[in-house]
This record gives sequence, structure tokens and C-alpha cells, in this order.
Amino acid sequence: MNITIAGTGYVGLVTGVCLAELGHQVICSDIQEEKIAMLQSGRSPIYEPGVEDLLEKNVACGRLHFTTNSQYAYGNAEIIFIAVGTPEQQDGTANLAYVREVAHSIAQFMKNDVIVCTKSTVPVGTNDQISEIIHRHKPANLHAEVVANPEFLREGSAVVDFFYGDRIVIGTDCSKAAAIIEQIYLPLDIPIIKTDLKSAEMIKYAANAFLATKISFINEIAMICEKVGANIEEVTNGIGKDQRIGPYFLQAGIGYGGSCFPKDTKALVQLAGNNQHSFDLLKAVIEVNNRQASLPVSKAKEVIGSLKSKKVTLLGLSFKPNTDDVRQAASLSIIKELLKEGAIITAFDPIAMSNALQVLGNTIEYTQDIRHALLHADVAIIATEWEEIKQIPLDFFELYMKKPIVIDGRNCYSLKEIRKHRITYISIGRPIVTNDYKKSETY
Repeated sequence: MNITIAGTGYVGLVTGVCLAELGHQVICSDIQEEKIAMLQSGRSPIYEPGVEDLLEKNVACGRLHFTTNSQYAYGNAEIIFIAVGTPEQQDGTANLAYVREVAHSIAQFMKNDVIVCTKSTVPVGTNDQISEIIHRHKPANLHAEVVANPEFLREGSAVVDFFYGDRIVIGTDCSKAAAIIEQIYLPLDIPIIKTDLKSAEMIKYAANAFLATKISFINEIAMICEKVGANIEEVTNGIGKDQRIGPYFLQAGIGYGGSCFPKDTKALVQLAGNNQHSFDLLKAVIEVNNRQASLPVSKAKEVIGSLKSKKVTLLGLSFKPNTDDVRQAASLSIIKELLKEGAIITAFDPIAMSNALQVLGNTIEYTQDIRHALLHADVAIIATEWEEIKQIPLDFFELYMKKPIVIDGRNCYSLKEIRKHRITYISIGRPIVTNDYKKSETY
């Protein structure tokens, strides 16, 4: 089929390259000329495992095209996926300006009947608005059907999630449109759930809110574990075996981040409030998460006192491993607090340093050499559980730091292994390991 994707961010680009891989003719449209030029050359503007390989392959095969020309993008499309951003506004609501712009463009340039599928995460009722805009401005002789088709792609594993996801949600009251969209996904052999428009919109928000709730819940349990002397890893192992609970999203740490959970939880609170319901549980989830990012700095101050003029090594900048995305990353909150304390910061991240530089500028030092990052450091803080960070030889902390003090915000190392080294190790919800240290050499 002739498919157009509006927006080439994480969701749009992954959806586009994967649909092309399934054999469809795909045009990806975006207003950013520099990004489109990069994509046309076969390079991805985002780091996402597997995307660039599929991009190069399907551009070469002639199935995947990129454009900034709306007339070319929407003129002959049979199906249009809206995957533009819905950024958080100051009051927590979703900004739908980009979604509305796409709806107007579709109405202006469509030359045949189309099905418009919304991938962007939008508040309940938005698809009705999209439908109204298109029907108000489209040619009278053409028909457009709007379908809610929320995405469930995790950054860092989005391609795998597209091809091997848990479910596909198709929300519409038009059985013909639902059947056509179902045909697109049938080769994936993934369970398909058909709902009405509003239920499909709510499924996305409810899923993200529930997962965020699990994270904040286990972080609260971790705080209690620290106070009573329990080990959060043993607790999560014990409760995670219960099939009603499951082991996923029960890793204690410094909270969730990224482009989805923070934005979507706030938007759902606002949506509830706009409909005269106070979502107190979700408000508490957000409050707990906001607190978590400050833990590493407070723990560091408890150990070494003032951080003024102290060198702090920050390991990890992206909000999670296997992505270069730093949006709402815990690392940014940590850096902000450290700078207020007068600390000197050197950061390491395998992928995300260029994106962090755009946000932080030269307020910190960046390095791709872990040993340089640790050299003469007073304390090291782990903010992202990259495999490259989990695989750091623990000897490095002893060899290169002034005094090996590690604040692990992601519980990367086993306490058993840490106890074999002369490291003061403070993690989340686990006993503190304090080993007497006497340095024999200076590095």
C-alpha cells in the first residue's frame, strides 16, 4: 500500500522503516529539511538499534522515501500515520499544534480516500478533533476515516517491539477501516485488539501510567528497605515471582524519564482534572519520581560533605540504555543540583553526549574515556545502566579515583562483587558497603 508517515522522530521513523520492510511503499514527511536530507542519504538522525540498517536497505530498494513536500507526501497516500510530537505544555497538557497542522495538510492535499491513523500519544477525544478538521477542509467528493493506532515502542528496542510486540490496538467505529489496518499488521502475527476511538486513546495513557506507577511503587519500597535494613533486590525477586505482579518495571533506581512517561502521566492527570476527577494516585507517582533524581546528590553529600570544588564523575547521560535521548533524563536533574553545589563534573556516555551538549553546553566536561572520567574523582554517580558502565572493571574505581566512593542510582553491581574491592558503595534500597581504603599509589 501507499503509506505516508507524518513525523520522523522515534515513533515515525521506526514505523516508517519497519512498514517499508514489510513491503509497503512508504513516504516519511517532516518539516525539518536538515533531518530529511540526512535520511535521504541513508543516515539516521537518532540512535536506535536496527533502524539505520533497515533505513539503508529500504531506501536502496526504492520502498522508502523522505520529503518535506506535503503535497507529495499526502497527495496519493492510501494510509497516513500521524507520528508528530505532542510536547508537554506548561500546565502539563499535551500540545496538539503539530497534530492539527498535519490534519489541515492532509485535508488540503489529499487526492483520494484515505485512512488516517494516529500514532502520536494524544488525549482522549483528539481523534474526533482530527476527523472534524479533515472533514471540514477536505474536498467534498473524498472520504477520510480516522483510526486510533497507539504505539508501544520502547526506545532502545523499538524495532524489536514493532516486529514482536505484545499487542496492536486499532480504535475505530468503522469496521472497513479497521479491517484494512489489520491487514497491514497481519504478517507480524501479533494479537490485535479492536476498540472504539476513545478506548484506544485511553489504552496508551493507562499503560504508561500503570508502568510508571510500578516504578514509583518499588522506589518507595526501596526507601523503606534502606531504613529497615532490607535488600530491595531480594524483595523484588520475592514479589516478582507472583504472576499477578510480574518481575518487570520493578527495578529500584532514580526514576523514569524520556519522552513518554513524564509527559503522559502529567497529561493524564490533567485529562482527569478537566473531567472533574482528581487522579490522586498518579499525582503521588509523579511526586515520588520527581524526588528520586535528587537521591544521588543527597547521598554524596552525606558521605563527603560539601561538594564545592569536588570532582564528580557522572556515568550515563541518556534516560535509559541503548538510546541517545536525554529528554527528562535523571542525569540532567543530577547535573543541575551538582552545579548548584559548586561541583566540577566530568560525564561519560557511549552515545548521548552530543545531545547532552545541546542541552547543557560547556557547563560540564565530556569524555569517551571512562578512565579519564574517573581520574582524581571524589565521587562517581551512575545515572544510566549502560552495559559499558555495568562492565567497568571495579578495579578502575580503586585505581583512578581519589577515594573510591560510588553512588549507584541504577544498582548496576552485585554487592557480592563490590565487597571484594576497597570501594564505598551506596546504591538504592540495598545495604551500604563501606570498605576501609588506603591508597598505595597516585595515578
